Amino acid sequence: MSHKRIPKRKAVLAVGGVAALGAAALLLPNANASQDGTADTKAAPRILKASDASDLAAQLSGLLGDAFAGSYYDAGRQQLVVNVVGDNNQLVVQAKKAGAAVREVDNSTAELKAAAQTLKSEATIPGTAWAVDPRSNKILVTADSTVTGGDWDTVESTVRELGPGMATLRKSTGTFKTFASGGDAIFGGGARCSLGFNVTAGDGTPAFLTAGHCGVAAAQWSDTQGGTPIGTVDQAVFPGQGDFALVRYDDPATEAPSEVNAEGQRVPILQAAEATVGQQVFRMGSTTGLADGAVTGLDATVNYPEGTVTGLIQTNVCAEPGDSGGAMFTQDGLALGLTSGGSGDCTVGGETFFQPVTTALEAVGATLDGAGGSAGAGGAEEGAGGAEEGAGGAEEGAGGAEEGAAGEQQGPEDQQQGAGNGQRGAENGQQGAGDQAGGADEGTGADEQDGGEEAGTDESGLTETH
Repeated sequence: MSHKRIPKRKAVLAVGGVAALGAAALLLPNANASQDGTADTKAAPRILKASDASDLAAQLSGLLGDAFAGSYYDAGRQQLVVNVVGDNNQLVVQAKKAGAAVREVDNSTAELKAAAQTLKSEATIPGTAWAVDPRSNKILVTADSTVTGGDWDTVESTVRELGPGMATLRKSTGTFKTFASGGDAIFGGGARCSLGFNVTAGDGTPAFLTAGHCGVAAAQWSDTQGGTPIGTVDQAVFPGQGDFALVRYDDPATEAPSEVNAEGQRVPILQAAEATVGQQVFRMGSTTGLADGAVTGLDATVNYPEGTVTGLIQTNVCAEPGDSGGAMFTQDGLALGLTSGGSGDCTVGGETFFQPVTTALEAVGATLDGAGGSAGAGGAEEGAGGAEEGAGGAEEGAGGAEEGAAGEQQGPEDQQQGAGNGQRGAENGQQGAGDQAGGADEGTGADEQDGGEEAGTDESGLTETH
C-alpha cells in the first residue's frame, strides 16, 4: 500500500509455535503482583516491578560508588539483587534500607571492565561475544559454531589468562549474524527489516528508530515491498558504538503512534528505559512476530562479520532474519531495545542482542514521546507530561509522569498531561497515556508482508537482524 499518512494497521502476524502464543498470552492484561506502596521499616528486600528495580539499581550505583559490582532482577522473588565488593558495612546497610537484597562478591566493576578490555584486545574474532553477567559476577564469553581451530584456542587461552573466577566460556551451536530481512515490516534496497519505535526528531518532525545495519543497507524505506518510500535515513551507526538508525518520515504530517502492534494487541509505549538483567521482555519482529524471554547481560560486545558492535543488551529471546530493528519492550510499556543480531532461531532458541533505546535516542537527538503525545509534540523519555508521584490535586508546574500518578495537575500551556488514562492538563486539556499514541509506528507486526525477501545474512559468522 502506497500512501503518505500511515494508518493504524490492524494486520496480525501469522506466527507459529507455542512460544509465540505464550508470549501473546503474557501480554494480556493481568493484575501486577508487585507492590511498592508501603514504606520499609525493616531492612527486608522490597517487592518491586522490574522497571522500579532498574530505577533503584541506578540510585544504588551512585550511592555505593566503587563498591557497586552490578545488579540483577530476581523475577521469582520480585527483588533487586545488588552485588557489593569490600567490607564497608555501612554501605551494605544503606543498600538494604533502600530495599535491595545485597550479595557480597569478589569481582569489582572495574576488574570486570578490565577483563572485557583484555578480551577486546586479544580475542576480537568474528563469531564471539561477551557481556557481564551479574548473577555469576563474571564475564560470559560466547563463541559461535564458526569459531574453531586456532581461533577457538585463542579465545580459550585468553579466558584462561583472565584468571579463575573472572570469566566463563561457552559454545553456541548457531552463528552470530544480523537479522536483516523484516514489528511492522519495512523494505529498502532489497532488504527487509522491522520498524522499532516511533520517535520525534530534534526538529520536531516524526521519525522512527530501526537497526543501524538496516540504515546503512538502504537510504530510503517503504512499508510495502516495492512500494513508495515513506522515510529517509537521517543517521545510522553500524558497526562501532551501537547498531541504530534514525529514519525520518518523508511526510511531516505522518501519524506516528507510540505503540507496538503485538499480534493484534496494541501495547502503548510510555517511555524509554534501561534494561535490567533478569527482566522479562518481549520482542516483536516482522518475521517471527512476538517472542519473550529475559535479559541476560548488559554492555555486550558482539563481533559480527561486518565488524564489532559495543554497548548491546544480551538476551535469551529468539529472533530470525527480518526481525532486525524490531522493538524490545516490557508488558507495562517501556521501550528497551532494537533488535540487532544473534544466533539460533525461534525453533531451537539462541542468543539475541539489542541496541539500547536510551543510547540511540541520545545519539540521534530524538525523543520518545510516549502514549498520549503525537509525533512532533516533543515529549521526553522520562515520561514527559504527567502527574508526579501521588499527586491528587492541582499543582503548579510541568507534569512529570513519575511513578504513575493519578490526579490532575496544572502545567504550562504547552505542557502535556502524563501517564494515566483520561488525565487532563489545566491549560489546554491534553490527554495522556492510553488515549493517544505517540511513538512506535505500529511497533512491529509484519503487516501482509511476512513473506518478504531476506537479506543481510552472512553464513560464515554473526548476523545482523535487519
